[in-house]
Amino acid sequence: MLPPEKNTKRRGRGRPKLAREGPGQRRGAGPTAARLLAIRVLDRVEKVQAFADIALHAALSRSELSSEDRALATELVFGTLRWRGRLDFLLSHVLDRPLDRTEPLVTSTLRMGAYQIVFCDRIPDSAAVDQSVHCIRALGSERAAGLINAALRRLAREHTKIPLPNPVRDPQGHLVHALSIPKWIAELWLQRFGPEEAAELAAVSNQTPPATVRANRLRNSADELLEELLPRFPEARRGLFSPDALILGKGATRDPAFLAGRMSPQDEASQLVVEFLDPQPGESILDTCAAPGTKTMAIAERLGDDGFILALDRHEGRLAQIARGARRLGITNFTTLQHDAMGTLRDLERPETAREGFDRVLVDAPCSGLGTLRRRPDARWRIQPSDLPKLRAVQRAILARAADALRPGGTLVYSTCTLVSGENEEVVEELLAERPDLQRAVPREKESPLHALLDENGDLRCLPHKHNTDGFYAARLERAP
Repeated sequence: MLPPEKNTKRRGRGRPKLAREGPGQRRGAGPTAARLLAIRVLDRVEKVQAFADIALHAALSRSELSSEDRALATELVFGTLRWRGRLDFLLSHVLDRPLDRTEPLVTSTLRMGAYQIVFCDRIPDSAAVDQSVHCIRALGSERAAGLINAALRRLAREHTKIPLPNPVRDPQGHLVHALSIPKWIAELWLQRFGPEEAAELAAVSNQTPPATVRANRLRNSADELLEELLPRFPEARRGLFSPDALILGKGATRDPAFLAGRMSPQDEASQLVVEFLDPQPGESILDTCAAPGTKTMAIAERLGDDGFILALDRHEGRLAQIARGARRLGITNFTTLQHDAMGTLRDLERPETAREGFDRVLVDAPCSGLGTLRRRPDARWRIQPSDLPKLRAVQRAILARAADALRPGGTLVYSTCTLVSGENEEVVEELLAERPDLQRAVPREKESPLHALLDENGDLRCLPHKHNTDGFYAARLERAP
């Protein structure tokens, strides 16, 4: 199944409304600041594997762009990264050389120009071509201007006539060249999901995710928050699974409810990991990989003033993120500690009531992040197959250390935001084989909203194309009393 083409693509939910550019708009006046900024961000992502969201945020914070131009820059960066696979396929038909033989800056300019031509119905093809030429000249690569001009003009004439791989006859080519999924990921998805479902997952992975928030239980209920937000967010509605989730029509990090600490941005699948952990007032909780603190704060909101949370991270600066979030939310019932969770966790400072170990331990492990491609489209190009064994070694080490910190009868949740079995159930199965004192927890009662998301082992699985959430996996284990 193919996504909508240019005349409808930009009408999808959550996409910013960009001003329509006329054929001669801004011509002769040099490149727009928004496009220059976007190319610089894309070039940084290409050259040094920078995280796109961090690089874009840093660039925008230093700029004086209007809100309209900020929206354009954001759209160009994330749209180009989402559709890089298809854009490269189309560009290969109009270039006289392989794309990987061009300089990274030229490649980024070609891709961004191609994205505007193929997907942006409010930007005329002539403006996309002319602005790309202006940009490459302004960036000091005058000699590439002719190449970019010729390639993009030809693409504008011919791209609708270039056939994309057929999903039935060539399912892998369809995923790679039509739906912009790297070959190695396409192979994994085809093996696990089959051609039809893999295509659905790939198509959804190229959409803008819904803006979802978590109501702060300490300050309001989800229903109270929804009532407050509806006048400002008419599309707001309750989440399907998490009791604290609200799905908004747009982001809300400048809304009064956010600034007052009554809500926090958090995908519904991420919220469900805390629901799966099920922390109870009075318990001691260890969050082994806590930064930036989204799940830590969700746990704290459930405990109120009755309980103890120890949040670990190996980087001091990332622990500061947790402290900033806690101040906004009015949360004080936690302690942070700079500590590598791959090291021993047996001797961590804890309250006297937790001398035998923590009641509950959360391992939200570092992972490939391939369940969050809607939110982080650059991850598909940054992560390589060779990274998976390294990640798996880290995940196994942290999970084993976390089990040592759990009291007899306690609960351990292991979670990732990836869909790779080697980072998920295989890691859990290896731990269970090594630790006879651990076993999977009994699945929740059928009336629980989580029950529909549990597999035959009782593991939590959220899939973007089925649940409109990020892709998440979580297993809940218990230590024998």
